[in-house]
Amino acid sequence: MALRERITEDMKSAMRAGEKERLATIRLALAAIKQREVDERITLDDAQVLSVLEKMIRQRRESVTQFASGGRADLVAKENAEIALLQTYLPAQMSPAEIDALIAEAIAATGAASVKEMGKVMAVVKPKAQGRVDMGVLSARIKQKLG
Repeated sequence: MALRERITEDMKSAMRAGEKERLATIRLALAAIKQREVDERITLDDAQVLSVLEKMIRQRRESVTQFASGGRADLVAKENAEIALLQTYLPAQMSPAEIDALIAEAIAATGAASVKEMGKVMAVVKPKAQGRVDMGVLSARIKQKLG
């Protein structure tokens, strides 16, 4: 089953169960997916749907830091609940050892020797790590290995 279909089915089950918060979050995700499809005039595949979900999670994490600094514990809890729900659609996260092995393999394949060649390494690693690692963390690890 495609990821978008799975999200749609979860929306239907949330409607039947009367889970208002879960339903609202799933509707937001579907709206973001649909918006990107309309904007780009394409039908998103699973990888593109994952990128939309990752963007939504990243936005919510930024909101959490803003709300926490503003002392809004109620909004922090709401955003964290949305993050937890959205993460259920992402594939299993990679362990630090798996990330290091993937980076080492990419460095060997590209022959990168300095931080200037980080883009080459990212180009090899990103498709394999999409949805399984925070790209900011991945970028920092690559920079650390090359630096």
